[in-house]
Amino acid sequence: MIGKHARRHFAVSRCLTAKAPPARRPRERVEIPGFEMVTYGERMHYVPGLAKPVYPQWERDYKDPRHYKTPPAHQMPLYKEKPCYVYNQRTSALEGVRQALWLTKAKLISGLPPRLLSLAESPANQIPDQDERVQNAIKHARFWDTTEDRPCKEKYSNTLLSNLLHLCATLQSRHPAIGRRILAEKYSLATTWKRGEDLFQVRGQNGLLYNCMDPLPEVSGKQEVGDTADHVLKSFYPVSPSIDLQKVHVYKEEVNCSGFREGYPYPHAHTLYFQEEGDINCKLRPKQFRAKMVMFAFGNALARAHSLYGTQPQSVLGRPITVQAVGTNGRLFQFLVFQLNTTDLSGDNGIKNQVWLDEDVELYDYAKLRPLIKKKQVKVPAGLAGYKPETFRKFLALYLHGAV
Repeated sequence: MIGKHARRHFAVSRCLTAKAPPARRPRERVEIPGFEMVTYGERMHYVPGLAKPVYPQWERDYKDPRHYKTPPAHQMPLYKEKPCYVYNQRTSALEGVRQALWLTKAKLISGLPPRLLSLAESPANQIPDQDERVQNAIKHARFWDTTEDRPCKEKYSNTLLSNLLHLCATLQSRHPAIGRRILAEKYSLATTWKRGEDLFQVRGQNGLLYNCMDPLPEVSGKQEVGDTADHVLKSFYPVSPSIDLQKVHVYKEEVNCSGFREGYPYPHAHTLYFQEEGDINCKLRPKQFRAKMVMFAFGNALARAHSLYGTQPQSVLGRPITVQAVGTNGRLFQFLVFQLNTTDLSGDNGIKNQVWLDEDVELYDYAKLRPLIKKKQVKVPAGLAGYKPETFRKFLALYLHGAV
């Protein structure tokens, strides 16, 4: 009797019904001690009734990359019993910024430093016809650079970021220090630190990096750095701090690479530029995206500190290392400043690092090719609406930091 949910296709072949043939179960090979299996191996052809011979695995005496087989992890020379937790560009940390703050032993400060924001308030540091040119840059990214009715977010966010950076670079004639910088793309970062009893690493490619010949000045002074010792890091127990990080046993224990060779003329990281839609195969939520910004800004600062002061933990750095980060999805901007004050990250006591974060800052409200009409009323007009000039001034302030 056919089951209730069974279907029989008498007039249709298997390939048309999209049913794969069932996988064959391998026959169990029974070995009886004291008995030798009679095989047809010596006869060099199949003989019914005789067992199939078992030959030793043939190994080539030459290297063929097409037939390379990875050895088991425990046989690799870099295998270690102690695991290492890796944060890469696709890590989606469950606790977001809170988890990143614990991993980097950092204190969060809401908003950007006032001294930094004042750089873009002076008319001498602003671009001629600044608001008009920024709006034209937005219109170019959203309207003029595509023939589609609605351009994809990956394209217009990349175009907008390039346009804004090009606008900021026009100030080089007033501030020659901007000429001592360069943009780098697709560089690989790797750095290691210990937090508690665990070993952590930041590895991978992380967007567009703005490098400079001269280091960024510190944002907070010695008094403010000393006051961070009283700050208590927030815990998210019972969630493990290493949750969602890649756990590996094959790794280099003291790897430290800024992504550039020794003697590179632009060794100091200035600003990292992230795009929320930069990786098509991995889209992070806003909370996880901001955590990625914190971790890679910290990773660049720590890699530079290890090259300057060595890999031994330093309770207080002689000169704090500052790295900035900007993230965008084409409309919303995230601004971050990270100051590395210490490389002694094993315990929760002592000096902490500092993070200034200004999140979800809108550059404009709407940018539509066609008006939004509901009940015969225009709710949102066509074109650019709700431009906010203070957002670009924050973008410009981070760009000018260290050059003014």
